[in-house]
Amino acid sequence: MSNFKPTLALALCFTLSAPLAVAQQILESPQLGNTVTQMELSELDLIASEESVLPAGSGTAFQGREIYAAKCASCHGAEGLGGAANQPLVGGNMRSEDAPIRTVGSYWPHASTLFDYVRRAMPANAPKSLSNTEVYQVIAYVLYMNGLIDQYKVINAETLLALKMPNAGGFVDMSASD
Repeated sequence: MSNFKPTLALALCFTLSAPLAVAQQILESPQLGNTVTQMELSELDLIASEESVLPAGSGTAFQGREIYAAKCASCHGAEGLGGAANQPLVGGNMRSEDAPIRTVGSYWPHASTLFDYVRRAMPANAPKSLSNTEVYQVIAYVLYMNGLIDQYKVINAETLLALKMPNAGGFVDMSASD
């Protein structure tokens, strides 16, 4: 007589059929979410570059100081030297003997990149919550803390693109090399 029991047979059938059930679930669409409309998609297209048209708005470091204190200083420190998240925005030297500290003033090659990043990702606890004017104001303050502009310099689409960052030549265009 065999020691084969019906419960063992059921367990064996379940074990062999489980992968088939999982495969079937994977093939079926979960029906999550909604189709994104063109209007919703355009609201997500916030990328700014040297070639793009930056949005309307403007600000000075003097105006941006208050926004920075309220929305940025907890992570970046009151003076931009690093706060709770130890994310410094000021200082650094890309040519130092030690590992370089990459900050806005020492590393970022284009001011438009800073605008783009702040607009899309900051503050970390509420990304995309700043208006374009507030972004220009905060950017102006960060540039001022790095000694790149004075506190009354108006930063807008035109002046931001015209600003020459200290590390603008610090990156190699890999597409040009053969």
